[in-house]
Amino acid sequence: MNEKNFKRTTVTAALPYANGGIHIGHLAGVYVPADIYVRYLRLKKREVIFIGGSDEHGVPITIRAKKEGITPQDVCDRYHKLIKDSMEEFGISFDIYSRTTSEIHHRFASDFFRKLYDDGKLIEQESEQYYDEQAHQFLADRYIMGQCPHCSNPDAYGDQCERCGTALSPMELINPHSTISGAKPVIRKTKNWYLPLNEYQTWLKQWILDEHKEWRPNVYGQCKSWLDLDLQPRAMTRDLDWGIPVPVEGAEGKVLYVWFDAPIGYISNTKELCDAQPDKFGPWERWWKDSDSRIIHFIGKDNIVFHCLIFPTMLKAHGEYAMPDNVPSNEFLNLENDKISTSRNWAVWLHEYLRELPDKQDVMRYVLTANAPETKDNNFTWKDFQERNNSELVAIYGNFVNRALQLTWKYWNGAVPACGELHDIDSETIREFKDVKEKLETCLEAFKFREALKEAMNLARIGNKYITECEPWKVWKTNPQRVETILNISLQLVANLSIAFEPFLPFSSRDLRGMINMTEYDWSELGSTELLKAGHQLKEPHLLFEKIDDDVIDAQLKKLADTKAANESAQTDSTPVKPNVPFETWEQMDIRVGHIKACERVPKSNKLLKFTIDDGSGTDRTILSGIAKFYEPEELTGKSVLFVANFAPRKMMGIESQGMILSAENADGSLSVTTVLKPSDPGSQVG
Repeated sequence: MNEKNFKRTTVTAALPYANGGIHIGHLAGVYVPADIYVRYLRLKKREVIFIGGSDEHGVPITIRAKKEGITPQDVCDRYHKLIKDSMEEFGISFDIYSRTTSEIHHRFASDFFRKLYDDGKLIEQESEQYYDEQAHQFLADRYIMGQCPHCSNPDAYGDQCERCGTALSPMELINPHSTISGAKPVIRKTKNWYLPLNEYQTWLKQWILDEHKEWRPNVYGQCKSWLDLDLQPRAMTRDLDWGIPVPVEGAEGKVLYVWFDAPIGYISNTKELCDAQPDKFGPWERWWKDSDSRIIHFIGKDNIVFHCLIFPTMLKAHGEYAMPDNVPSNEFLNLENDKISTSRNWAVWLHEYLRELPDKQDVMRYVLTANAPETKDNNFTWKDFQERNNSELVAIYGNFVNRALQLTWKYWNGAVPACGELHDIDSETIREFKDVKEKLETCLEAFKFREALKEAMNLARIGNKYITECEPWKVWKTNPQRVETILNISLQLVANLSIAFEPFLPFSSRDLRGMINMTEYDWSELGSTELLKAGHQLKEPHLLFEKIDDDVIDAQLKKLADTKAANESAQTDSTPVKPNVPFETWEQMDIRVGHIKACERVPKSNKLLKFTIDDGSGTDRTILSGIAKFYEPEELTGKSVLFVANFAPRKMMGIESQGMILSAENADGSLSVTTVLKPSDPGSQVG
């Protein structure tokens, strides 16, 4: 569909979990591109609304609350304020930034679910889910960890592997365990309400694969890979005690699934805004229900399935809403060649950046846009950050602006000189930047923000080249009138820069307009050579950007190095090595390979497993081991393990144990049984 068919645009940015701050990965993936687009639409005088807010019902919030010994609401209140304040200071220009714990959202999401329920659009069914018998609760996906079946990451969550990005279900995990108690969960039946995605598959294929081929390849491709398979019903409720209660009889102890609840926050936040400012925004329904309203979701690639398949299906099932027209999703941004990880604190946090590099919002906005992961994962490094600031913002953009303004003050006391007869170089330069508006708009309309930024910076390159080749400081000595024309054209370029960079670098653009005393400006005038009239008085100039010294970057690199060292220390901390012993003492130990023929729990013991071991002697050996918390008997049966064969027999729970199976104690206190890499005969000695 063509943009001209829409009267207004609803822009949403993915709701961040209120369990921590915002980092540069979030900014590059979602918030900076969304803000650029919204600022551009406002400059074009299009009717637009920009919706954001905190997702406060995610399981990560309850995990942090348990860890800190506070309530989930305490966590939400703390991080909602931190995120909101940081976004505002960074210049992310939301019309509203609200939250999913608001009363209006609870009521709205509850009513949305109830309508689907009353209309028979949800199905009720029992399913088998993991249950933690020690914690006495069903486990949400994020409360389950295990090995990813795709990339073998041992720390994959039950809903997604953060290493390879694959969406998962808990049942796919290998060796799952509860993050609450560490215990292996058991499977129990529970009743929930499901959205039958399979019933909407034909419609989804038509709507996405046929009608939205213009979507970014990563979005279209991921949707196609899902739609080429058979979609299955997806649970819209969960067995949890934190969230919006399911508004149905018999649903006690259940809440709305966070991925049902959160995207509805876009709508409830719009209602909250429109109810508060009806004269400015009108009724909320027109932003979400009118066919001439365009809806754009800015997200990261880990949210594609939810925003392109699940949420549209919810809207379709409801029956009163317009569909999203585009979902510009970015790939991931890495940090210093390593994946950004909140759990490892491997990130550049926005609130810390704002404090440690004050007044540098536009530098980060520039770097994240210039290096945006639009088509593939990209990498942020502090050296590149410094280089782009010093070599591009300072040496190209800032340098041109400073030269043009300083020369104007030097020769005409800050008054814009008149433009006289044009030479070939003048005409060529004017021709070069005449079509900047068209080029910028072509890129921005296609969500190609990195290319658009290059076009804006190209104006500064044109200006630098022009003023360098014309050398007004030399020409002044022989032809002051010629210098008037050179500086007039240079100042027109400066004024154009203040408009062209407005969507990308709002702080420095405002600063620049202050220096050239340009109180009014219009996007439609971009490319004009008459933005500043002859005689117009400029204000005293100052440097638009400043160099960033090595010590600033070194401090940030040291901070990351300290984080990495702390992570490595936490992973490798081990018990100090015991004092040396004579080799003869070692020789007294008889360590052998044993084949586990059978394994069972010891009655009335939560700790002990009983092993029947083939030790190669022809007579089975019985060994008890205190590893029942970490292994199920069937996991070990058939394995070859190492055991000490010459310990004196010892009775435990009335059973004589004839040796000790060797295990390694991990940093978290769990035990890992030692096995052999290659097949070895029972009874083989270790030495």
